[in-house]
Amino acid sequence: MQWPIPGRGLDARPKDEPKVVQKVPTAADALKLALSQVGTTETAAGGTKYNQWFMSSPFAKRGVQRDGGAISDYADASWCDMFITWVGSQAGVKGIGGDAFTPEHARWFEQQGRWGSVPKPGAVVFFSWSGGGIDGIDHVGLVIKDNHNGTIQTVEGNTDNAVRIRTRSTGQVVGYGYPQYG
Repeated sequence: MQWPIPGRGLDARPKDEPKVVQKVPTAADALKLALSQVGTTETAAGGTKYNQWFMSSPFAKRGVQRDGGAISDYADASWCDMFITWVGSQAGVKGIGGDAFTPEHARWFEQQGRWGSVPKPGAVVFFSWSGGGIDGIDHVGLVIKDNHNGTIQTVEGNTDNAVRIRTRSTGQVVGYGYPQYG
């Protein structure tokens, strides 16, 4: 016989059945999802499913409050960071943050104490094509691996208008944000 649990009623789970523990997503989980998107391209109008998703997310509302403009401005905006935010959200990664403005996303990692210079798989990598610190960040991706030759392999959105795998020089890296993976 089952007895009611105060505040919850009857527990439908038999006493000898183990509790289901939710799996915390790993870097491999996030990378698997990101890599499954390779080849996704922009529509003729210039947007993507990542832009559309972002506009309905709380990250868009926060960006408009911070930067002004309208949520609809994200419809055909640069989407490299929207892609990273989408991957994190879809994979259930905690502590990946989210933004459409790469310098602000990098600052968020820095404020969380999860910013560094080591290219770990699954790290969010922030690039500057012309050098400089966080204010000079132009692009973002996810580290697949450190090639140990001054380059890293990444998966990135909005590179040649698509999700692609790239090999990039670590000389263009401003820093890495470290999500909270399991």
